[in-house]
Amino acid sequence: MSEPMDIVIVGLTITSSWGNGHATTYRALVRELCEQGHRVLFLERDKPWYRENRDLLTPPWGRTELYESLEELRDTYGANLRQADAVILGSYVPEGALAAQWVLGEARGVRAFYDIDTPVTLANLARGGTDYLTAAQIGQYDLYLSFTGGPTLELIERRYGSPCARPLYCSVDPSAYYPEPTERLWDLGYLGTYAEDRQPVLESLLNTPARACPERRFIVAGPMYPSGIEWAENVDRIDHLPPSEHRSFYNRQRFTLNATRAEMVRLGYSPSVRLFEAAACGTPIISDPWEGLDSVFTPGEEILVARSPEECLGHLRDMSDTARQAVGERGRQRVLAEHTATHRAAELIAHLQEAARLRRSAGTAAL
Repeated sequence: MSEPMDIVIVGLTITSSWGNGHATTYRALVRELCEQGHRVLFLERDKPWYRENRDLLTPPWGRTELYESLEELRDTYGANLRQADAVILGSYVPEGALAAQWVLGEARGVRAFYDIDTPVTLANLARGGTDYLTAAQIGQYDLYLSFTGGPTLELIERRYGSPCARPLYCSVDPSAYYPEPTERLWDLGYLGTYAEDRQPVLESLLNTPARACPERRFIVAGPMYPSGIEWAENVDRIDHLPPSEHRSFYNRQRFTLNATRAEMVRLGYSPSVRLFEAAACGTPIISDPWEGLDSVFTPGEEILVARSPEECLGHLRDMSDTARQAVGERGRQRVLAEHTATHRAAELIAHLQEAARLRRSAGTAAL
């Protein structure tokens, strides 16, 4: 057991899961860090779109504070950042690059960037940058935590000068996601916010199979889908599903679909939180293929892969309930063994400790 750490996280949001995957990731991580004895302050920019859609106003773990501006962040919480053992600044934080200039200069502990959007970040940096990170800042952080693993980590170190790039995938809380006996209402479902580059996958692997199987039921849950999308008549729609209803949603599906954004497919090694949530419920997953998927689940045993509407239909039509349930159970066991929030919190502390050692070594070498 490591010594308790004081950790400050400046993240996009922990109070609202509306239209983003950050909140559930931070909730699981902060809860487990506190369970393991660490002290966490989470700082969130108070934005109207999250203010109007908050589903966890006061997280019960650690301490959460909202701030209105960078000036308030500096003036009110500057002492917290300077005294912390580690300060973690997340991707998509409003004016995050400006906040980083101050954090990198003031924080005395480990300074880490947590990229929950690594493929998008790198694509934007190649086009000139983002408002939450500049290319020059990557080498100034002691640690780059990435939602994408594999070869991308080496690229971040080699091309952008990070002294320590490590994977920190999303995770799942097995006390919130587990199998439960209920009626299977849908043959195949999908949960996720609309993304233009992901919609072709959803069209191919859900909407097209739905048109080919009018006797079966399908569902898509998530916000921001344009009104012009022509869903098959047997595709149900839910605009927003709060995390409290995710377990029930997965348990009412025979299969669930994992559809990956184009940039994440390009880089690979980018599992989504929905992947782990569904697997923890014992719901068998049909996924589009991407490099690194086999490092998370074993295809054909713990997860099913579909490259076309026909392959997806084959899984729906041809797999017996016994075989289907076996895939779901094997996927669940893999998640419980490797991908819970408890695993991630321990990994984070190990990465922070490694970065602290590297920083001390670099300081000693410079003397």
